[in-house]
Amino acid sequence: MAAGLLFHVSPGQHIVLAAEILGGQRVGIRIDDKTLSFFELTTRHLLRTRPNPLTPAEVARLRGARPAGPPPQPAAGPEQVQRRASNSGVVMVVGQKVALGRVHAGKSVTIHVTDTELAIACDDGTRLVRRTTDRPVRNIRASRPRRLAADA
Repeated sequence: MAAGLLFHVSPGQHIVLAAEILGGQRVGIRIDDKTLSFFELTTRHLLRTRPNPLTPAEVARLRGARPAGPPPQPAAGPEQVQRRASNSGVVMVVGQKVALGRVHAGKSVTIHVTDTELAIACDDGTRLVRRTTDRPVRNIRASRPRRLAADA
Protein backbone atom coordinates (compact mmCIF):
# COMPACT_ATOMS: atom_id res chain seq x y z
CA MET A 1 0.00 0.00 0.00
CA ALA A 2 2.58 2.58 1.03
CA ALA A 3 6.35 2.66 1.02
CA GLY A 4 8.86 4.66 2.96
CA LEU A 5 10.93 4.59 6.10
CA LEU A 6 7.82 4.30 8.24
CA PHE A 7 4.70 2.54 7.06
CA HIS A 8 1.68 4.84 7.35
CA VAL A 9 -1.80 4.28 5.98
CA SER A 10 -4.49 6.88 5.67
CA PRO A 11 -7.96 5.34 5.90
CA GLY A 12 -10.41 8.22 5.67
CA GLN A 13 -9.08 11.31 7.42
CA HIS A 14 -6.82 9.42 9.87
CA ILE A 15 -3.12 8.58 9.58
CA VAL A 16 -2.16 5.30 11.22
CA LEU A 17 1.40 4.11 11.79
CA ALA A 18 1.38 0.40 10.99
CA ALA A 19 5.03 -0.61 11.51
CA GLU A 20 8.48 0.27 10.26
CA ILE A 21 9.17 -3.28 9.08
CA LEU A 22 6.14 -3.27 6.75
CA GLY A 23 7.48 -0.39 4.64
CA GLY A 24 7.54 -1.30 0.95
CA GLN A 25 5.33 -4.40 1.32
CA ARG A 26 1.85 -4.88 -0.12
CA VAL A 27 -0.48 -5.78 2.74
CA GLY A 28 -4.19 -6.17 3.31
CA ILE A 29 -6.03 -4.27 6.02
CA ARG A 30 -9.05 -5.73 7.80
CA ILE A 31 -11.16 -3.10 9.57
CA ASP A 32 -13.02 -4.38 12.63
CA ASP A 33 -14.93 -2.40 15.24
CA LYS A 34 -11.92 -1.80 17.50
CA THR A 35 -8.88 -2.90 15.49
CA LEU A 36 -7.11 -2.61 12.16
CA SER A 37 -5.42 -5.90 11.24
CA PHE A 38 -2.54 -5.77 8.75
CA PHE A 39 -1.96 -9.10 7.00
CA GLU A 40 0.06 -10.68 4.20
CA LEU A 41 -2.08 -10.87 1.07
CA THR A 42 -1.04 -14.32 -0.14
CA THR A 43 -1.00 -16.28 3.12
CA ARG A 44 -3.35 -14.11 5.23
CA HIS A 45 -0.83 -14.29 8.11
CA LEU A 46 -1.39 -11.55 10.65
CA LEU A 47 1.47 -9.02 10.65
CA ARG A 48 0.28 -6.26 13.00
CA THR A 49 -2.80 -4.98 14.77
CA ARG A 50 -3.48 -1.38 15.67
CA PRO A 51 -6.43 0.42 17.28
CA ASN A 52 -9.14 1.47 14.82
CA PRO A 53 -9.48 5.28 14.77
CA LEU A 54 -12.47 5.18 12.37
CA THR A 55 -16.13 5.55 13.29
CA PRO A 56 -18.67 3.25 11.59
CA ALA A 57 -19.82 6.20 9.44
CA GLU A 58 -16.24 6.81 8.24
CA VAL A 59 -15.82 3.11 7.41
CA ALA A 60 -19.02 3.20 5.34
CA ARG A 61 -17.63 6.14 3.29
CA LEU A 62 -14.33 4.42 2.39
CA ARG A 63 -13.91 3.94 -1.36
CA GLY A 64 -12.88 0.52 -2.62
CA ALA A 65 -13.67 -1.27 0.65
CA ARG A 66 -14.93 -4.83 0.29
CA PRO A 67 -16.51 -7.24 2.77
CA ALA A 68 -13.84 -8.84 4.92
CA GLY A 69 -12.86 -12.47 4.49
CA PRO A 70 -11.90 -14.73 7.38
CA PRO A 71 -9.85 -13.04 10.10
CA PRO A 72 -6.08 -13.26 9.53
CA GLN A 73 -4.24 -15.69 11.80
CA PRO A 74 -0.75 -15.41 13.30
CA ALA A 75 1.90 -17.45 11.54
CA ALA A 76 2.45 -20.89 13.03
CA GLY A 77 5.77 -21.60 14.68
CA PRO A 78 8.11 -19.45 16.74
CA GLU A 79 8.44 -15.76 16.00
CA GLN A 80 11.90 -14.24 16.05
CA VAL A 81 12.23 -10.81 17.66
CA GLN A 82 15.10 -8.57 18.71
CA ARG A 83 15.36 -6.59 21.90
CA ARG A 84 17.97 -4.27 23.37
CA ALA A 85 18.70 -4.88 27.04
CA SER A 86 18.26 -1.92 29.36
CA ASN A 87 21.20 -0.50 31.32
CA SER A 88 20.32 -2.96 34.10
CA GLY A 89 20.28 -5.93 31.69
CA VAL A 90 16.50 -6.41 31.42
CA VAL A 91 14.55 -7.07 28.21
CA MET A 92 10.79 -7.00 27.73
CA VAL A 93 8.96 -9.15 25.20
CA VAL A 94 5.22 -10.00 25.00
CA GLY A 95 4.66 -8.03 28.20
CA GLN A 96 7.14 -10.15 30.15
CA LYS A 97 10.33 -8.78 31.72
CA VAL A 98 13.37 -11.04 31.69
CA ALA A 99 16.53 -10.18 33.64
CA LEU A 100 19.64 -11.18 31.69
CA GLY A 101 22.17 -9.57 34.02
CA ARG A 102 24.22 -6.40 33.90
CA VAL A 103 26.82 -8.01 31.63
CA HIS A 104 24.21 -7.78 28.83
CA ALA A 105 23.32 -4.12 29.47
CA GLY A 106 22.76 -2.23 26.21
CA LYS A 107 23.31 -5.30 24.02
CA SER A 108 20.85 -6.57 21.43
CA VAL A 109 19.57 -10.13 21.77
CA THR A 110 17.47 -12.35 19.52
CA ILE A 111 14.46 -14.05 21.11
CA HIS A 112 12.46 -16.94 19.63
CA VAL A 113 8.91 -16.67 21.00
CA THR A 114 6.66 -19.74 21.14
CA ASP A 115 3.37 -20.35 22.95
CA THR A 116 5.12 -21.74 26.01
CA GLU A 117 8.67 -20.36 26.17
CA LEU A 118 11.17 -17.67 25.21
CA ALA A 119 14.53 -18.81 23.82
CA ILE A 120 16.93 -15.90 24.29
CA ALA A 121 20.20 -16.04 22.32
CA CYS A 122 22.84 -14.23 24.38
CA ASP A 123 26.63 -13.98 24.09
CA ASP A 124 27.00 -16.72 26.71
CA GLY A 125 24.52 -19.15 25.10
CA THR A 126 20.79 -19.63 24.74
CA ARG A 127 18.53 -19.22 27.76
CA LEU A 128 15.09 -20.80 27.92
CA VAL A 129 12.50 -18.93 29.96
CA ARG A 130 8.95 -20.13 30.56
CA ARG A 131 6.42 -17.76 29.05
CA THR A 132 4.04 -16.27 31.62
CA THR A 133 1.83 -14.15 29.34
CA ASP A 134 -0.39 -14.87 26.37
CA ARG A 135 0.02 -11.50 24.68
CA PRO A 136 0.92 -11.49 20.97
CA VAL A 137 4.23 -10.17 19.69
CA ARG A 138 3.76 -6.51 18.74
CA ASN A 139 7.28 -5.31 17.97
CA ILE A 140 9.86 -7.27 16.02
CA ARG A 141 12.94 -5.05 16.24
CA ALA A 142 14.80 -3.67 19.20
CA SER A 143 14.66 0.00 19.99
CA ARG A 144 17.52 2.07 18.67
CA PRO A 145 20.12 3.19 21.20
CA ARG A 146 19.42 6.65 22.52
CA ARG A 147 21.79 9.40 21.52
CA LEU A 148 23.30 11.61 24.18
CA ALA A 149 23.19 15.38 23.74
CA ALA A 150 27.00 15.39 23.29
CA ASP A 151 26.68 12.88 20.38
CA ALA A 152 24.08 14.91 18.48
